[in-house]
Parts: sequence; structure tokens; C-alpha cells
Amino acid sequence: MGQRYQELQDSHREFIAGQRLFFVATAMADGHVNLSPKGMDSLRVLGPSRVVWLNVTGSGNETASHVERSPRMTLMFCAFEGKPLILRLYGQARAVHRGDEDWNGCYGLFDPLPGARQVFVLDVELVQASCGMSVPYYQYQGEREQLNDWARAKGEPGIREYWRNRNGVSLDGRPTGIVEKSGLVQLDEADQE
Repeated sequence: MGQRYQELQDSHREFIAGQRLFFVATAMADGHVNLSPKGMDSLRVLGPSRVVWLNVTGSGNETASHVERSPRMTLMFCAFEGKPLILRLYGQARAVHRGDEDWNGCYGLFDPLPGARQVFVLDVELVQASCGMSVPYYQYQGEREQLNDWARAKGEPGIREYWRNRNGVSLDGRPTGIVEKSGLVQLDEADQE
């Protein structure tokens, strides 16, 4: 039933372009496995073996912490309408933070979203397509705006404070890189002067 490909085919790219939801999975050798749903207009296919997605501020920052130590990542897309299909992209990922040299180039691929936290670059090593016949039909009704509203209300200083207080370490107590790589350390030092 399942088919394997070394890179994304045109039909895969077309399928991805029509999806409004995808899932991201990461894990380290120990600790919790992370699985997160992602929406909004936050994913771009750059070529047959490269995908980037924009990560906005949320309650945790597990993906960034995991990728720092184990760059394995899987993205999964499901057909909730039309022909059944599950598409998984397996590969090696890296996080691009605001303080990184390539932030502007990566972030510039997207319309600005309030609370944008990182861009993840996934180098695809394997593509798997499977039937998806057990995935139920769901009807898309629209985007939720609560996260964008929350981030706008916090403003840039409030978001940075949230990162410092709530996104600096993973569930397993490991650093996520956001404090060091997003200029928050320099802000802390400036506050002390």
C-alpha cells in the first residue's frame, strides 16, 4: 500500500499546497516525543528535497529543543477531503532563530505573522505516501485568529518576555535555543546596566 520516494514528486507538492493542516513530530533518544499540529499559511516547499515552515509562539517549544540535539523530523499531511492519502516527509531539520544570519531570508518566504518564533528547514531524505483510507472526512470552516490576536496584544516586548519565561526550556528541562539565539541574552544584559 505504501510507496517510497527519495524526493517530493510534483503530485506531492500539489497535495501539500492544498493542505491547511500538517503535523510535526520530533524526538530525542530519551524524554518526551513531541507531536504538534500546525496551521495558518506556514509552510513552503522550496524544492524536491527541502521544505521550510514558520513556527509561531505557543505554550511550549519542544521542536526547537529536540532539533538542537537530534535533528530528525517527520512532517505528516492527511487528506480530509477528496482522494485518501497520507504523506510523510522524513528528514533532518534545523531551527533558524531571529538572531541567525539566515533569519531574514527564511522569514521573508512568509507573510509576517505576529509571534513568529523560528523557521524550521527540513532536508527531506524520504517521502512516504500511504492510502489514508481510515482518515475521516472533515470540512474546513476557516482559520482561528486567537493566537494572532494574543500575540498582537502582547506586542514584541511581551512576546520576548514570554519566550524568556515559557519557551526557554523543553518539558524535559533542556534548552530550546530561543534565549541565546533570539537576542534575549543581550536584552537581559542591557536591563542589568
